[in-house]
Amino acid sequence: MTLILTAGPAEEPVTLAEARAFLRLDDTSEDTLVTALITAARATLEAETRRAFVTQHWRLLVDRFPEDAIVLPLAPVSAVSAISLIARTAPDEALDAALYELDLAGEPPRVWRADGAVWPKAKRRIAGIAIDFTAGYGGAASVPQPLKQAVLMLVAHWYETRLPVAYDGAASDIPLTVAALIAPYRRFRL
Repeated sequence: MTLILTAGPAEEPVTLAEARAFLRLDDTSEDTLVTALITAARATLEAETRRAFVTQHWRLLVDRFPEDAIVLPLAPVSAVSAISLIARTAPDEALDAALYELDLAGEPPRVWRADGAVWPKAKRRIAGIAIDFTAGYGGAASVPQPLKQAVLMLVAHWYETRLPVAYDGAASDIPLTVAALIAPYRRFRL
């Protein structure tokens, strides 16, 4: 299973102005750094929670159809735009939407084979099926406040602590306060 970002978020969950206010920065000389930290914090927390914060477009490549459902590795998912069979030399072949049902509100989001339908055989053995989907809460205003706060706190942590630091143990990429904020949003693998 391979997950490919096809179109990243158009905006970050927090603005540069919000981050500068949180950091109590009046000077604009470090705006480039703060902007980079916002993007890095969002990407890090998305990976930790296995959630997309702001709307993004993804392609999931799988080798074959499972017996039951295809589990989408990110949440929340708002749409599956296409499921296609990928051939080496021919154009992608989009599946008829009548072949599958979507459970996008489920945790995890899933694509089920429709009752009575038969999945077609993949045209190639490796990464022969592509699922194109949209993930994220929507725009920045729709991102849950605890996740926005976690982004701001991680930006502040990285801004103040430019090198890894360990106190009585191993260095941690995510401070405990940030981990506590994202804990209710974590999606665990079973």
